[in-house]
Amino acid sequence: MARHGKPQIFNTDQGGQFTSPRFTGILTDAGIKVSMDGRGRWMDNVFIERLWRSLKYECVYLQAFETGSEARAGIGRWIDYYNTERPHSALGGQTPDEAYRQRADRLCLAA
Repeated sequence: MARHGKPQIFNTDQGGQFTSPRFTGILTDAGIKVSMDGRGRWMDNVFIERLWRSLKYECVYLQAFETGSEARAGIGRWIDYYNTERPHSALGGQTPDEAYRQRADRLCLAA
């Protein structure tokens, strides 16, 4: 909050680390409304959860970074690879960059 300001609402899932009075108390004491996703709403985050899983298994666990700067550089390289070189089955074998450019091109042609 000191760095980015106070949000009006803090949304989270119902994990124990987020439902404890120690955590929620800090928010409510600051006048922040706490919103928790309902049971089964994990599906809303399935795409980002898959990204984190891929990052962990394809990069972090294999590299054993020793410092924060090594982790930042290594993860940055992996994210570049993930977006520009790694084919994704959900995108028909395209990279995210290719899929994005293809969609942007279609939108420009339609305009």
